[in-house]
Amino acid sequence: MAFRAPIKVCFSDIDNAGIVYYPRFLHYFHLAMEEFFTNQLGIDYADVLHNRNLALPTVHLEADFRRRMKYGDRIDMEVRIIDIGRTSIRWGYRGYRGGDDEELVVEGHNITVCVTTDSFEKITVPEWLREGLTAYMRTFDNH
Repeated sequence: MAFRAPIKVCFSDIDNAGIVYYPRFLHYFHLAMEEFFTNQLGIDYADVLHNRNLALPTVHLEADFRRRMKYGDRIDMEVRIIDIGRTSIRWGYRGYRGGDDEELVVEGHNITVCVTTDSFEKITVPEWLREGLTAYMRTFDNH
């Protein structure tokens, strides 16, 4: 099974209709990606930014919203690696309602580009990151 980050839907995530405000799902994508670095690559995301001088800004994003969620629900955000380019990474996400019924709630992808945090110059995907992401792709057959 691919890595999943459990996220509790907080009161601040809810709109006036009583459901998760759609941009919050994009925040959930990012939270899951940060947890992925810690749990799958063994590197804290803050270390990536501050000590490895690497940032991953999003340059493209798509999402499809399948079901509503409300305050107190749990979403299990699955992280996949779809493609690793020369300077970019295409990440995939699927969010499932937590609990016994694994109902798909949201799915999407984004493309990040590798840049240095100090100058914001685009760089090739660092070898340590390429190796870790490639190993993850092989393990979970995410090609």
